[in-house]
Amino acid sequence: MKQPEEQQDRSYQNSLYPEDQAKVDEFLKRGVNSVERKPFRPFYMILLLIGSVTILSFVSQWIARAAGIY
Repeated sequence: MKQPEEQQDRSYQNSLYPEDQAKVDEFLKRGVNSVERKPFRPFYMILLLIGSVTILSFVSQWIARAAGIY
């Protein structure tokens, strides 16, 4: 059974009035939101994390050997 249009879920639709949507669009075009950014590269981030953890591991091993603990 089909529901009346006013009772249907409208969460996927734009629920702002046109003047409010214009304000939102204007806000998104200024300040920090207007800066074009490079695309996010998760593979590069993973490589940086692996590299930094590896370097810190070697440094901690070197400190342990220099202190005579290991």
